[in-house]
Amino acid sequence: MGQYSLMRNRDTLEKELIESAQNGDRQAFDLLVERYQFKIIKLVNRYVRDPVEAMDIAQESFIKAYRAIGKFRGDSAFYTWLYRIAINTAKNHVMNVSRKIIETDVELLDLEQTLTKANFRDYTAPENVLQDNEIRAVIFDVIQKLPKELRTAIMLRELEGLSYEEIATIMTCPIGTVRSRIFRAREAIEKKVKPYLREG
Repeated sequence: MGQYSLMRNRDTLEKELIESAQNGDRQAFDLLVERYQFKIIKLVNRYVRDPVEAMDIAQESFIKAYRAIGKFRGDSAFYTWLYRIAINTAKNHVMNVSRKIIETDVELLDLEQTLTKANFRDYTAPENVLQDNEIRAVIFDVIQKLPKELRTAIMLRELEGLSYEEIATIMTCPIGTVRSRIFRAREAIEKKVKPYLREG
């Protein structure tokens, strides 16, 4: 890594990498790509099922970021800025090919477990295991039918673990709007899933 010592504070290192990239240092930008590549690909994978397609979109996102990095002023975290570029690139791709946004089974299971632990009784007891696939299918269907803004907000919150502030920056809307979108998404999911959960 040369001058970019691993001993440096992570935030300080990232700031130096960004400044170097803004001054035309391609190696510095490549190191930023290495740091966030997996997260960006994972994010894009929620918009397209094909892994090769997801890689292409992620690569396109990084190219856009490289071309625009001179405009990055640090008003938000770098990864928040990068997420916004990736989401917009993925949305444009989906719109261009007229495809619906879908999530992978693993990601849906993660979301299902997160929402269940937060809002419902534990349904993972042995007697309830047979319900898992049915519940997963219900959640998949609900998320697919959510308006684009609600779908993006709930994914960033529950799957990426981002704060309301970060989501507001990515979606370029007030925090209050983010809270409302996440609440409405959770409400829609809870309404459909609750009948499948045991009472008592």
